[in-house]
Amino acid sequence: MPTAAEHAKRTRFAPLIIGAVVVVALLAALIYLNRPAPQRTETRASAEAKAYLPNLELSSVSMKATENFMKQQVVEIEGNLANKGPRALQSVDVYCLFYGVDGHEIHRERVPIIVSKGAPLKSGETRRFRMPFDTLPDTWNQALPRMVIAQITFAH
Repeated sequence: MPTAAEHAKRTRFAPLIIGAVVVVALLAALIYLNRPAPQRTETRASAEAKAYLPNLELSSVSMKATENFMKQQVVEIEGNLANKGPRALQSVDVYCLFYGVDGHEIHRERVPIIVSKGAPLKSGETRRFRMPFDTLPDTWNQALPRMVIAQITFAH
């Protein structure tokens, strides 16, 4: 059993130990909060993909709003993608850039329009695509987004 002197010695150091733990925790939080923000890593279309862009044609692009089973508004963009070039495409991704009423970009989403798991889009073929969006900000200007090719993967 500890003596009264030993007990007094322990209780005298307890506030110092607690204070040291709090200081260490505050320093760790400060270091964590002041770390550099992670860089947005967006893959850009390769030079080969950019050179192939004139061979791709979007047509019959339309937009409609529907309600899903959870009573949320879903904006759907549908259309056709034609491959007028000589190569088959395994996948095609686009960035859909949505703008606010002030003209500034407020939302960006990368969406596959030709999926790599499916059959390739062969030369001369046209394929229908559908892109649903359910997380658009309320400040969106309700116009069709700007669509930019993010990546093209060629079939082997």
